[in-house]
Amino acid sequence: MYPNRNKSLIQQADTSNAMYLLSGKVPVWFFWVLTIFLLIISGVTYRALASKIVNTSINLPVPLSEFPITIGDWVGTEMPIPTTTREYMEQNFADDYLSRRYINNNTKEWVDVYFVYCSSMPGGMLGHQPRICYPGNGWIHDSTVNSSFTTNQGQAIDCLIHRFHKPEPSFIETVILNYYVVNGHLSTNQKGVTGFSSRSFNLARNPARYIAQIQISSVMENSIRTAAKDMAELLLDFLPDENGVVAAFEKYGHY
Repeated sequence: MYPNRNKSLIQQADTSNAMYLLSGKVPVWFFWVLTIFLLIISGVTYRALASKIVNTSINLPVPLSEFPITIGDWVGTEMPIPTTTREYMEQNFADDYLSRRYINNNTKEWVDVYFVYCSSMPGGMLGHQPRICYPGNGWIHDSTVNSSFTTNQGQAIDCLIHRFHKPEPSFIETVILNYYVVNGHLSTNQKGVTGFSSRSFNLARNPARYIAQIQISSVMENSIRTAAKDMAELLLDFLPDENGVVAAFEKYGHY
């Protein structure tokens, strides 16, 4: 009984498919299978292409190591970054970075300058911000306010001012001036890195497609503001502007 029933169902299915083919129509299930197949193929292709750049940094026309050691009264020395920060950068496709302490020979003020450029996969920078990274290193967040400063050359730049302190018994305090540059545009946040094309691997290896973070910290707000005024324009010179032009290339040459 059951074998005959199964045979009948198979015959009906074969007849139905034959009718579709004779009428020139394609069964609906065929489109679903084709769609899934194309998605799988595109995913495999994307991963294959992306794997070629995962371990290869996209270089700036002028590396950040060329950033001046002496800027007016400021003199810098290389400063190692925390292990957790370095590991995060390595895992999230940071292509170049600068970490220095600058001391003003005139006022004796000091600031720490942290500058990171991410182009291989701009979306890797998402989440890399003081309110996440500092608490992750044992700091307690006190406040964050919108602010701005004007460079010595007259450019107004919006920024965020963050304040943190270490818990007792140290009670160390720090104040941080932070902003971003997304594809040549200044920003106080990372909202410019949206959509698949912005978050995905930079397969074209275009250095003008990027997100960069500029962070200046110290114990006194006046110190970070003074340093920002003196250094901001020079820092921006190392990044491609909205037209892909790197001003530092004209000054230092490279590539």
